[in-house]
Amino acid sequence: MEKSQKINPFILHILQGVDKEIERRLEGITLKIAGNNHSVPVERVTSEDFWILTRILEKNPYINGLDVRYNLINDAGAHYAAKLLQKKYDLIYLNLMFNDIGPKGGELIAKALHKNTTLKYLRMTGNKVEDKGGMFFAAMLQINSSLEKLDLGDCDLEMQSVIAFATVLTQNQTIKGINLNRPILYGEQEESTVHLGHMLKENHCLVELYMSKHDVRNYGLKQLCDALYLNKSLRYLDVSCNKITRDGIVFLAAVLKSNTTLEVIDLSFNRIENAGAKKLSETLASHNRSLKALSVVSNSIEGEGLVALSQSMKTNPTLSNIYIWGNKFDEATCMAYSDLIQTGRLKPDDTDVEPYVVDGHVYLAEVSNGLKKHYYWTPTYGEACNLSSNAGFSLVPVCKQL
Repeated sequence: MEKSQKINPFILHILQGVDKEIERRLEGITLKIAGNNHSVPVERVTSEDFWILTRILEKNPYINGLDVRYNLINDAGAHYAAKLLQKKYDLIYLNLMFNDIGPKGGELIAKALHKNTTLKYLRMTGNKVEDKGGMFFAAMLQINSSLEKLDLGDCDLEMQSVIAFATVLTQNQTIKGINLNRPILYGEQEESTVHLGHMLKENHCLVELYMSKHDVRNYGLKQLCDALYLNKSLRYLDVSCNKITRDGIVFLAAVLKSNTTLEVIDLSFNRIENAGAKKLSETLASHNRSLKALSVVSNSIEGEGLVALSQSMKTNPTLSNIYIWGNKFDEATCMAYSDLIQTGRLKPDDTDVEPYVVDGHVYLAEVSNGLKKHYYWTPTYGEACNLSSNAGFSLVPVCKQL
């Protein structure tokens, strides 16, 4: 009525459902208004709609999470989000991923977090806040002491802000998870891994580090591995979608012999081949007893390497989750993983393959399990955060996945 604005039917539909939850005296509700939710008629949320939402939320003690991913919220909407962070002191989760927030909006939200003491998890994924906005978020981490997880993946960060985050995280002692996926890097010197490696030597609080699409090569992986000899807090390392080959795996296999904290490693979409897989399997079979999950999806590994990894699971009691789809399966591979599943050593929910038999021959089919299948999207029916599809988050629970 204040704005004389028409009601967005999508928001109305969601709020009616929340009213029923509040009537049942439920607290800690996350308001989920995802613009890519096709199970109900969707009119995506605009900045004006978001203003109305913030007015509703300011005075509602039952709701402590807000998910407005894939909508049409721009820098004007970011202004309202900043106001909400300044006024609503029980909001612990805010998901703004893949809206239209730019550097100015990023600055407004980052500055609002200077005084906010309750928000635990902020997702800005896919908003083009660029290097300028990234610098404001890095500066915010020097002041804020309550935020535990920050996702700035696909935000067009550049080297300056990546270095700023690496510098700030040598001092910040509250951030447990940070996502810096897909920065725009122009050099060939792998500076980002040098700085992040230095950060890992100094930081004793960070549990999750996401470095997907960082153009990491073997030298870069060596920088990270050198730091992991000293780091005793990191449990989840994501270096998927990089340029790591079997030569880089030598450094990782060596550090895994002495590192006792790493529990999840995502090597998906690299090129470690048979030699890299065999090097890892040797370490896992005889030395490492802390790693719980390993993803080598799409790594140009053939039967020999895949069988070696399956053999390591027979002597390693800790490794519970392994993901191998996208490699070159032969009959020996199919038999090996079929045996692991049938004997109960590998649970069907803990891998992304399932054996089936045709004319007496065993084959492997793909199953929709993984470390973080629902990072960019969640299913419109069924359990959105089921453990088999998002094993990484359940093995290393950093911040509540609302």
